[in-house]
Amino acid sequence: MFASIAALIITSGAAPFPSLEAPPPPPQPSTRISTIEPEEWARICKPWDNWDKPAPPFRVHGDTYYIGTCGISVLLVRTGDGFVLLDTGTENGAIEAMRNINSMNLLYRGIGLILYSHEHFDHVGGLSSVQSMTKAPVVAVPNATTVFLTGKDNPNDPQAGMHAPMKPAKNVIEISADAPVHFGGIQFIPISTPGHSPGALTWQWESCQMKVGGEVCKTIVYADSLSPISRDGYKFSDHTEYLARYRAGIERLRGLKCDILLTPHPSHSRMVKRAATGTLEGGMSCAEYADSKTRALDDRLAKEEAE
Repeated sequence: MFASIAALIITSGAAPFPSLEAPPPPPQPSTRISTIEPEEWARICKPWDNWDKPAPPFRVHGDTYYIGTCGISVLLVRTGDGFVLLDTGTENGAIEAMRNINSMNLLYRGIGLILYSHEHFDHVGGLSSVQSMTKAPVVAVPNATTVFLTGKDNPNDPQAGMHAPMKPAKNVIEISADAPVHFGGIQFIPISTPGHSPGALTWQWESCQMKVGGEVCKTIVYADSLSPISRDGYKFSDHTEYLARYRAGIERLRGLKCDILLTPHPSHSRMVKRAATGTLEGGMSCAEYADSKTRALDDRLAKEEAE
């Protein structure tokens, strides 16, 4: 099922997931998955909205769905072997994501694999709880594995010490950042994009949809935040190797095929504005996103030099 998986590491002890309403029966092939249209989501959500503000799910393209809150992205990809979840949101946001799966006439117990953008509580704070519900493993690169297993920050993280520890994950599959992950007939390609955190990843996959005239496939990129945010006293300019990896990740992102760009914080890629047009296609390319992150990093370095 998985390609190039280096190790399986298991830990336990997470608290039970808060109870939800009983899930509906699995959908039959003829059952319509219930979602709203992207433009309706854009009317409910605002740019830079609250991280835990509930929002109904909508289809991005094909079997890729947005099931997160207004302020934090969570993605669900339906495959031949079940669902792949990308991020969980905060602990409270994860509850909303699981409720959204129920509202789609799907079963959250069908989640077979969890991927992540970066190892901070606003995007994976609900991981332990979702694993308690689904028993699904999360894949992680070495720089993030210990964070998931302990719930504690990587000491090399620019934000180390800023946030309370997370609940440890139960099941982590360690991968290398250049090894595609295959699940249910879909290839998910990890791209190492450290900077915002040491273990940050961007993901690329193809999502297909039947339309008049035949099947239409789009390449989706879930690009990491890549924002130069840190604790007080930290200077990116003092960490030359980390800074070099940061810039290299931005350049890897810049060159990706990228029909539809999605980001962990929707507003980083103007997702609300783009959804209001009825589609997430266009509006910002991976290259434009990389340009914006390069500018942000250059601005941060200029401020550090001026201090």
